[in-house]
Amino acid sequence: MRNRPMPLWFAVIALCMAVSPASATDGYFADGYGTQSKGMAGVAIAFPTDSLAVATNPASAFAVGDRFDFDADYFHPSRSSSILGNGFGPDQSFNGNSLDAFVIPEIGITHRLSEDWAVGLALFGNGGLDTAYKSNPYRRFGATGTAGVDLQQLFISPTLAYRLTSTSSIGISANIADERFKARGIGVFAGFSQDPAAVSNNGRVSSFGYGLRVGLLDQLTPWLAAGASWQSTTYAGGFNRYKGLFAGSGGFDIPSTYGVGFAVTAQPNIDIALDVRRILYSQIDAVGDNFQLLLAARPLGSNNGPGFGWQDTTSVKLGINYKIDPSWQVRAGYGYTTEPIPRSQTFLNILAPGTIQHQLTAGGSWLTARGLDVSVYGLYALPDTVKGAGSIPAGFPPAGFGGGEADIKLSEIAIGIGFGWKL
Repeated sequence: MRNRPMPLWFAVIALCMAVSPASATDGYFADGYGTQSKGMAGVAIAFPTDSLAVATNPASAFAVGDRFDFDADYFHPSRSSSILGNGFGPDQSFNGNSLDAFVIPEIGITHRLSEDWAVGLALFGNGGLDTAYKSNPYRRFGATGTAGVDLQQLFISPTLAYRLTSTSSIGISANIADERFKARGIGVFAGFSQDPAAVSNNGRVSSFGYGLRVGLLDQLTPWLAAGASWQSTTYAGGFNRYKGLFAGSGGFDIPSTYGVGFAVTAQPNIDIALDVRRILYSQIDAVGDNFQLLLAARPLGSNNGPGFGWQDTTSVKLGINYKIDPSWQVRAGYGYTTEPIPRSQTFLNILAPGTIQHQLTAGGSWLTARGLDVSVYGLYALPDTVKGAGSIPAGFPPAGFGGGEADIKLSEIAIGIGFGWKL
């Protein structure tokens, strides 16, 4: 590490701060962290392969040793929606891809301080969502201009790990979050807000947040490892310029998660890993509260007011890694996530169609003669549509939008490359 010039470190960190972390594969959370993990559908709780594994399980800091990783992904989501059977206009479909691709970098570093202690640092995009409609889906209700939202969540996670026994370790990370958000073209909802001026077209706003992640990793036998990880709610300051949109006067904390993982060495050169993770979206009012609370005369922005109506999700990830020889590895994975958006909640989620359920991944790594680890991966998230059912409120103001249904659809592809060095 002493041989790497400090200006390079500052430049890379600045790049991570500047580029949009807008991934949305597990709801609006990223499916995984680190190129090798992503090639196995994001498994990492019990199968750490690089320094970015601390973003999933902080106990990994001791297991991976002294290492530095820099990764970059090209992420291409395809978002669309339809409004059907609505009293304010004909059936119509909308393309939300005016901004259709993103570059997402991430950095990790781990270092063993002694036989029992290790430290780490990870910078990564926890998740995000972006839609950009040239043709505004809400125009028939009185909206003007283009429509969309942009949510970004960048995490910086300093980590400390301790070796409990010769086979097990425990770790803790501080989650320091930078949330950024903007919305445009949804001023039609101002009439249903307790603060009409703080709903739309107020530019980008940032919010600082903090939380914790803890993890445990144990090599139970020579062929079986197990791990567990829990992430607290990340408490953020809220988006004051959008306090008329989000429940609780702009509050937008990041939900807690927990998960378990297992890794089996089926053959000396074959590893199979399984992660199960739960994301508690419903605990965050702005995300989890039901949009139809408008019908109960609760305005947007109020305490326990209307939200996006997301429900908690469970994701199951299965990955396999095959070591061809000491220099080459290949891997593949499959991930499944339960649907976060109920059919009754699709109307507002035209802005946030985080509907992905099935993901397929593949990747490989090459260890050069000089010790540089070069990894690549690809992801295809199969198209998923949520068809509305009782989704658009009928009747007249204060909560009438003419009835009918809103359907939302999302698919994704991503490719990434990562570079790792043993320090």
